[in-house]
Amino acid sequence: MTKRIEEILDLSPKSGGKKNLKPVDEDIANKAQEVKTLEDSLVAISETTKNLPQITELNDLDDSELDNLAAKAEQAYDDLMDLGMNVEVRYSGRIFEVAGSMLKNAIDAKSAKIEKKLKAVDLQLKKYKIDKDTQDDPGNILNGEGYIITDRNELLKKLGQK
Repeated sequence: MTKRIEEILDLSPKSGGKKNLKPVDEDIANKAQEVKTLEDSLVAISETTKNLPQITELNDLDDSELDNLAAKAEQAYDDLMDLGMNVEVRYSGRIFEVAGSMLKNAIDAKSAKIEKKLKAVDLQLKKYKIDKDTQDDPGNILNGEGYIITDRNELLKKLGQK
């Protein structure tokens, strides 16, 4: 590549043909990293929650809608990037901007799916806690701050037995 082409395309010789990231690209890269982190945490949480009681209402939720939206947005991004490369320069800026928003939509759809699963896990944990707390006989044991709670009749019975 010649220096003149590098100057025209604003390429640095060390970058290997890659342009410097613009703020929109950095935002998309940050969102992609956030999605990756959420996916990793979801995998870790799903492994630890295998023993939790399942909530049957969660089976009714359909994730295929968000997957379809993400796939359509990614396809639109690819199409717009191809179109932006084949039109005049004065029109390509807006096309690339719309392509970036399509990629952002795809990332948002995937992160919404992950957040929905995390909320489901949170509900499972809350249900597990409630089940564990109510598993004991509620007539004899009350959760408190370490005080024994009895009524007057029980104390008289205990004193009468002694």
